[in-house]
Amino acid sequence: MSNIVYKNFSFSTPFLKGYKELRIPISDEDGNPTWPELFPTEKIEELKNQVGNRHFLSQMMLEYVDAEKARLDPDALHLYEQDFDLRTACIGEEKITSSVIYWDPSSGKRKADGSVCVLIYKDDKNKRIFIHDILYLIVPDNELYPLANQCNQVLDFMRKHNSRRISIETNGIGNALPEIIRQLANKRGEAIVVNPVFNNKRKEIRILDAIEPVLTAGRLYANRKVQYTPFVAEMLGWAPIGSAEHDDGLDAVAGAICDTGTVIRPLGQKVCAFKANTNFKV
Repeated sequence: MSNIVYKNFSFSTPFLKGYKELRIPISDEDGNPTWPELFPTEKIEELKNQVGNRHFLSQMMLEYVDAEKARLDPDALHLYEQDFDLRTACIGEEKITSSVIYWDPSSGKRKADGSVCVLIYKDDKNKRIFIHDILYLIVPDNELYPLANQCNQVLDFMRKHNSRRISIETNGIGNALPEIIRQLANKRGEAIVVNPVFNNKRKEIRILDAIEPVLTAGRLYANRKVQYTPFVAEMLGWAPIGSAEHDDGLDAVAGAICDTGTVIRPLGQKVCAFKANTNFKV
């Protein structure tokens, strides 16, 4: 086969000496499938759309792709203006299957790292993500209870979007937030579910692995109001080497994408008329 490549290596490790490398990409240079019975052209295109171009080239075409050259192009976002319809569980004509509210907390001070809460909707059938709303939390520098202040803002955000479940990163300052937000929710008479999340991956890796594949595959959508937040500027200034001054909105969205969503079902049901069979004898 023309696309099978053997390569000799002069390994210093004795037990690998003389071994050859065999590389068989999923398709050849002309796009012809290597294993058409297992991976026809349609299946290959589906895989490419699922994982994004960078992962497809490195994992399925066996081509080296430097992750440090990856970028997040805001022009690749699909913008929409429709709100989410609880009755139909749709955004416009798009069916929604789950939602996530995710909070990546910080102190909320103006010159500190950003504290960001995000709402995304998911279309699990078509692997699409809808960034519907982003809240950048800021508290006054002289605020006596900055965490409680933020928790109240987040509770307002949840109520606005008819959500009772939230995931909170508990690294560092976030460790105290689950208990604080539960207490405040009880005082407000609101029942909520808090899902603590601990992240040990580097922020740049989390953002790259979560956002870049869906963005490059054309499956990342954003409500037009997201344009009026710092999120787009964060995309423009981001790079995998960690040079971005601000990336907290990106990190919150990445966390939300990786989080398990709350299942959504339509609230409204089509009214059906039933006619009883009265033609019977007692």
